[in-house]
Amino acid sequence: MTTPVHEPVEGTAQPPRSRRALAAGSVGNFIEWYEFGVYGYFATVIAANFFTPDGGSDAEALVRTYASFALAFFFRPVGAALFGRVGDRMGRRPTLILVICLMTGATTLIGLLPTYATLGAAAPWLLTFLRVLQGLSAGGEFGGAVSIMTEFAPPGRRGLYGAWQSFTVALGLLAGAGIAALLASLLTESELNGWGWRLPFLLTLPLGLAALWLRLRLEETPSFRRTRNGAPHREESRRPEPPAAAPARETARAIALGAGRLMGWSAAGYTFLVVMPSYLQSTLDATFQQALIATVLANLGFALSIIPAGALSDRVGRRAVMAAGALLVAVLAFPLLNLLQDASASTAAKGLAVFAAGAVVGLMAGPGPAMLAEMFPTSVRYTGLGLAYALSNAVFSGCAGLIITEAVERTGDIDIPAYYVVVTCTVSMFALLTLRGDDHRRALRD
Repeated sequence: MTTPVHEPVEGTAQPPRSRRALAAGSVGNFIEWYEFGVYGYFATVIAANFFTPDGGSDAEALVRTYASFALAFFFRPVGAALFGRVGDRMGRRPTLILVICLMTGATTLIGLLPTYATLGAAAPWLLTFLRVLQGLSAGGEFGGAVSIMTEFAPPGRRGLYGAWQSFTVALGLLAGAGIAALLASLLTESELNGWGWRLPFLLTLPLGLAALWLRLRLEETPSFRRTRNGAPHREESRRPEPPAAAPARETARAIALGAGRLMGWSAAGYTFLVVMPSYLQSTLDATFQQALIATVLANLGFALSIIPAGALSDRVGRRAVMAAGALLVAVLAFPLLNLLQDASASTAAKGLAVFAAGAVVGLMAGPGPAMLAEMFPTSVRYTGLGLAYALSNAVFSGCAGLIITEAVERTGDIDIPAYYVVVTCTVSMFALLTLRGDDHRRALRD
């Protein structure tokens, strides 16, 4: 039996190059998820400014806001396919430069956009168009960022390096929640609704310029250079060449399976980390400040568990850590929600509960990027893992707010978020059990 070995080029990559790859990949993810978090946290404010026609209710406006939110997610697979193809053909570096420029420009323009009161019916359409551009760029971000992080990772540390993608997602959501909470504390309600909500979007411009500078200094990955030069990994070179249609079918199956493995992470992550503020306000009558504090605690738990989970998966495998996370989320969903609904429960207990919810989601998010990278060869890695992630997020993250808000409105059942999370995490857990236990020890495929 041949023992799998790690790719020598990965193992000899100089530490500064690996650190630059982490920084260049991480900062784009931070900006992307900071913005998506801000949009979710200010959903009620955006609804009032852009989606409340004469006679419309607050609930209808919120549903329209989440519809725009979901639309951006449904353009993520388009962006993943478009930019993924460019990234697999032209390189990770130039594609990630293009993606960060598109994301930064669209987000900054949202902060400058006239509202419904100023522009009329054109305002929500322009906002939706900018959300579409963000969806396209976000779809191209994940595949490239994870590719450079894992392709530059030293042997036995792909889980740790890939976890930085998820960690910067957590930092972005946490920063968005923190900025929103700060503004809510410093500004009056009229100031926040009038102009204060624009500030977090405008802050993206200097962040984007910093990300652009880092990516301009980035080198191309060893795996991509080797594949482009026609020098496949020695293990791959011994494999017989498959029929022409086989790689496409194999990639399509891997994308579908990858989306299923991420389903629980996508649904639980957005339910607990992004949708929760609006749910607490609209369903449980929490104040804006209370909802944001709860979200900050959930994102803090999420952030603190991601890096340890990724490192642990380098030791015990992706399957064990991610399946445990999906199981824990499914088991804890109803107790958590019931605790939040309990008016007699202490504030400390509720804070600990949302912190724990975020932490168990982190068990799936930490190893997730490396797990996806290991599913695809270099020639389709950017496209494949980007599409798997984008499809899962489009269906189970982008629709989370819309599904939960509409279902609660129609049924009156305030346990809807728990049902949503339990079903998706259960399906995801069974998909995760199909992982091989030693994938974390194998070299990335060229």
